[in-house]
Amino acid sequence: MASKVSCLYVLTVVCWASALWYLSITRPTSSYTGHRHFNTISIARKNVSFGNIRTRPINPHSFDFLINEPNKCEESIPFLVILISTTHKEFDARQAIRETWGDENNFKGIKIATLFLLGKNADPVLNQMVEQESQIFHDIIVEDFIDSYHNLTLKTLMGMKWVATFCSKAKYVMKTDSDIFVNMDNLIYKLLKPNTKPRRRYFTGYVINGGPIRDVRSKWYMPRDLYPDSNYPPFCSGTGYIFSADVAELIYKTSLHTRLLHLEDVYVGLCLRKLGIHPFQNSGFNHWKMAYSLCRYRRVITVHQITPEEMHRIWNDMSSKKHLRC
Repeated sequence: MASKVSCLYVLTVVCWASALWYLSITRPTSSYTGHRHFNTISIARKNVSFGNIRTRPINPHSFDFLINEPNKCEESIPFLVILISTTHKEFDARQAIRETWGDENNFKGIKIATLFLLGKNADPVLNQMVEQESQIFHDIIVEDFIDSYHNLTLKTLMGMKWVATFCSKAKYVMKTDSDIFVNMDNLIYKLLKPNTKPRRRYFTGYVINGGPIRDVRSKWYMPRDLYPDSNYPPFCSGTGYIFSADVAELIYKTSLHTRLLHLEDVYVGLCLRKLGIHPFQNSGFNHWKMAYSLCRYRRVITVHQITPEEMHRIWNDMSSKKHLRC
């Protein structure tokens, strides 16, 4: 079995490399302009109802899973579910995370479930590559919305819905991105503390207090007609935040009655305000790049803009020097 999995992995790496080379040479970058067929994977979904909603949703999350892992939490309940926002071409980043901080077997006696979040791509070749990857690693979920920057909010809501539907008994959830390095020792033992009573209605990360940017040239441009207020509610940077698992269903239900915004972290903040949940500031979450040093990285929980190569180097160095003091 091990040799079979190894062969499949090697084949997947080769296929990804070939596909990305082919796409870069022969296909121009273009936006999605129409319906494209995407082969679905048949799944046995639980009949879970997000009931008790008396008004008609203004933002129904009416998307279906194309790739799912509905049984990932059935054998044992995870202490932590990690939801990682990624794109189709980021195979190297996903593999680096699998081999470093996202490895589900890093902590003996502490169950961790790692999942990569995707929409569908306009290119069927990339969809097929992700489908093959999922058949090997069983750590990818995909819904049938178009994968794009403006749909990052849908991607996060998909993760919330998945936790509420298939893993509601987990203790905590982390949402992060594929270019983030996570110091799992600090996250597990210093922040979440497995031997303590799990918190409820809990949300923490790097809290931002700001307002909408009206400059149309900005990546974070917010039209006044979409969000007329001059200030956002406090929100955690989407590069990485932690919440108790009960919050997943609360946010998902609230989103059904909250006008959709393309800025994912701001939108989650809006849902939290409606729920009366105030995010806690935690200086260990960094939403910027930090030059690596062993002692500096030992003090943080997340670091942004880390390449797959850096991910391996940092993980290997920190793992091999745990006995050293700073």
